[in-house]
Amino acid sequence: MPPTKKPNSRRDAKKPVSPAKKRRRHTLLRVIRKDNSKPAPAIGPGFKGFADLDEAIRFLYSRTNVEALSPQKVPAQVWKLDRMHALMEALENPHRTFRSVHVAGSKGKGSVCEMTSAALIGCGLTTGLYTSPHISDIRERIRLNGEPVSARDFVSLVSEVAIAAESIRRRSGTATFFELMTAAALVHFAREAVDVAVIEVGLGGRLDSTNVITPEVCAITAIQLEHTHILGDTLDKIAREKAGIIKPGIPVLTIPQQKPAVLEAIKEVATRVGAPIAVVGQTIDYSSRYESTSKLGCHMRVSLATERMQFEHVAVPLKGEHQAMNCGLVLSILDRLKERGVAITVRGAAAGLAKTPNPARMEQIYSQPRIIVDGAHNAESIHALMKSLGAHVRYDSLIVIFGCANDKDIPGMLARLGTGADKIIFTRTASNSRAADPRELHRRFAETPGKMSQVAPSLKEAINIAAKAAQRDDLICVTGSFYLAGEAKKLLEERKARDSSARVSKGTSNIAARKS
Repeated sequence: MPPTKKPNSRRDAKKPVSPAKKRRRHTLLRVIRKDNSKPAPAIGPGFKGFADLDEAIRFLYSRTNVEALSPQKVPAQVWKLDRMHALMEALENPHRTFRSVHVAGSKGKGSVCEMTSAALIGCGLTTGLYTSPHISDIRERIRLNGEPVSARDFVSLVSEVAIAAESIRRRSGTATFFELMTAAALVHFAREAVDVAVIEVGLGGRLDSTNVITPEVCAITAIQLEHTHILGDTLDKIAREKAGIIKPGIPVLTIPQQKPAVLEAIKEVATRVGAPIAVVGQTIDYSSRYESTSKLGCHMRVSLATERMQFEHVAVPLKGEHQAMNCGLVLSILDRLKERGVAITVRGAAAGLAKTPNPARMEQIYSQPRIIVDGAHNAESIHALMKSLGAHVRYDSLIVIFGCANDKDIPGMLARLGTGADKIIFTRTASNSRAADPRELHRRFAETPGKMSQVAPSLKEAINIAAKAAQRDDLICVTGSFYLAGEAKKLLEERKARDSSARVSKGTSNIAARKS
């Protein structure tokens, strides 16, 4: 049942839609079945490397993958750095050959990494970027100057890392999915002789696989309750785990935190380790403002000044008020890199920032109907998303397709959804075993008065239901996890490819008909 519509003369006066067009819109996606039954390739004597990308990926996913497991099911032996250090030794310590930036946090670390990488590229620096999870393609996790590692290089990297992991297995144990991916990224950045690599922490900080590096700058974004079974059940405990990336003598940057105890915990770790710490907006001069222009529309601008650099009214490239502080943190990172001898310029950084990609960050992936995806995966992120959509996007009604992991703050996320969505379709991603049951999400949300909701067993079906309900000026938003956002992107990219192929085929047929 479509959401109740507000009076709107433009919509009421629109042209009728043909039955054929309605059918195409209502069933955007067809089910395409794939065979995933092939066994993972074995690594043993005589192994020279994987045959192709598919084989390399199947090998990676045959290993323990914390991203796909409930916290209670993660083996205890995963949480140690000894194996990662041994793996680096077997690979001749690639992480010691290039400069890096290390970013931890609960919210905003991905955005900070994307903006930092874009700014460094704008300064003419060869830049590596390692992030997780990926949105559509596993190769997105390892990027050089903004481009994902090629399929050929990815197969070569994973082969090299697999051989090294096998050589240490008996004394150190079996390497995990994330350890193998991290090692592949570090080998790639060393091989390509990057000027700077931007490295996003996977989970936590202190025992994260990325914490083998000694960066030029450490940055910590907003800290929130997450992964409490692993990181601790209070904000200050989580903050100390995140602050585990801090190294002696290495500058630490962070932002004002919601709870004073969080910032105090980070400062305490920095002091104990002997690392200089600065806070954007407190010990670093920073300001922000909201602006609307014909060229950029509604957006934020930030200014930041230090002894070395003055950034004045820089446009924040990502939408949302919350991205202003993230951008301030990025500018602070650039300032500290300049202090440590990296060739950073204000003009180059600003130009690079303007080209920041926005994968799964209020990213529009389809136009008719309008569909955006966002990787918001906790209560605060959902709140920021609802607020940002209202400020930056024009629409009549908002239809949200929602699915999340079962270990998240589900009540908090559902409460925030209710503040902005007119209708919610609960579903789950096929790629994450931690996904919450959509029927349970629907049951919990049913207590919210005045909101329509229903359940779809798959994301394909959810998108088709939403397309059927959406009117011309409505907006469909897929959110709740990066897995769900990534699956939506992949499905709709396949749809667009089929549409394009059909248009080419039709055009060829028409040309042939005219010639005959």
